[in-house]
Amino acid sequence: MVDEVLFVCHANLCRSPMAEYIARRLLADHPVTVASAGTDALDGAPMHPYAVEVAAGTGADPASFRTRRLRAEHLAGATLVLTATRRQRSVCTSLAPAALHRTFTIRQFARLAGAAEAPAARNGSPLRAAVSAAALARGRLQPAAPDAEDLRDPVGGSPADFRRCAEEIERSIRPVLALIATAG
Repeated sequence: MVDEVLFVCHANLCRSPMAEYIARRLLADHPVTVASAGTDALDGAPMHPYAVEVAAGTGADPASFRTRRLRAEHLAGATLVLTATRRQRSVCTSLAPAALHRTFTIRQFARLAGAAEAPAARNGSPLRAAVSAAALARGRLQPAAPDAEDLRDPVGGSPADFRRCAEEIERSIRPVLALIATAG
């Protein structure tokens, strides 16, 4: 069974597709698939043009990317669900309550991964071990301020705003990689 990381934002036009492409590049050496969806997405729309520029910067061709609306089965199949905001995290756990312990905002998971104890791989899955370690850390740490949990939406902004958002996404994924590496 291959592990999957699912990124979720509002419309699946900017943050989650950028995260998908960034994570796919960063996780290329791990047996993990990466996907994205939007809580309020319309199926089949192209990615925002500024997000396309960011995604193309990962070395992949985002021309065939199409948005997809989040469905319960996407959550059921994901090993880790990372959302852009607390609101989207809430939507995910409402759609699939069983996903609660593996659903985090991307910034929250980065903070927890940085504070987690080194996990032991469960069932040969470093990602599953990392998710368990972060979930344990969530129970030990004080919650962060609400604005520290959400990833700002760059829609309506400049290409520089999209690049800043992408940089924040990459900064948030790096502690996850470190945690996976300690489990693998």
